Amino acid sequence: MTSSVQIFGTRKSSDTRKAQRFFAERRVQTHFVDLGERAASLGELRRFAQKFGVRALVDSEAKRYRELGLSAAALSEERWLELLVDEPLLLRMPLVRNGNQLTVGMAEAEWRAWTGR
Repeated sequence: MTSSVQIFGTRKSSDTRKAQRFFAERRVQTHFVDLGERAASLGELRRFAQKFGVRALVDSEAKRYRELGLSAAALSEERWLELLVDEPLLLRMPLVRNGNQLTVGMAEAEWRAWTGR
């Protein structure tokens, strides 16, 4: 377990709040990146995309996804990543990083393995 877990999400996201609560209850220090205030960097998103694939990062249920009419979009992986930097509300939240370990969405089982609790 590293000393700090990084959580990317928004304050409005219930899953992001659940992730913050999960680590807080286990006294794990977190660094919260509010995607409503500051977008994740292309490099950070690329790290998640390399592990899960870029489509796993896209929340196709998100209101913003429908607003932009992306259901029929045929974009390259690189273009999707650029779009996710510009439109962070398209991301499946939370994105959680613990050193080189990554999760997308709610992943309590993996977080438990990280914390040993």
